[in-house]
Amino acid sequence: MRKSVLLAASITAVSLTLTGCQSSLTGDSYSRDEARTVQTVRMGTIESLRPVKIEGSKTPIGAGAGAVIGGVGGSSVGGGKGSIVMAVVGAVAGGLLGAATEEGLTRTQGVEITVREDDGSMRAYVQEVQPNEIFRVGERVRIMSVNGTSRVAH
Repeated sequence: MRKSVLLAASITAVSLTLTGCQSSLTGDSYSRDEARTVQTVRMGTIESLRPVKIEGSKTPIGAGAGAVIGGVGGSSVGGGKGSIVMAVVGAVAGGLLGAATEEGLTRTQGVEITVREDDGSMRAYVQEVQPNEIFRVGERVRIMSVNGTSRVAH
């Protein structure tokens, strides 16, 4: 009973940690380093739009947390040397599952926006899809760039 409570608490902690580490890739999100920094603004017209998937994060947090949970769960199976073996097996399996879970939880839907800029150049930008924000082919947009990061906005 006590180990199942510990396992449930560990899973909850991992889930909260993984979702808390997720950064936003939307057009209206700025990092702390980008705030109050001068941006270059260019104008252009959307030529095409394409839905894309933005892969999730792959940090050691998911694998590490999964390994801990798997190890604790595996150690509760069997006794003596069998418990140790199952703890190792559980840790390896948990690490793999934790890494896959982190990537899946942080994966997002994105949009590739191809813009013909006013200087004649054609560039594509990928950013996370925001709720209630719809881009349309032919629409005039602003492209803001700062420190190598660009975003498209209405």
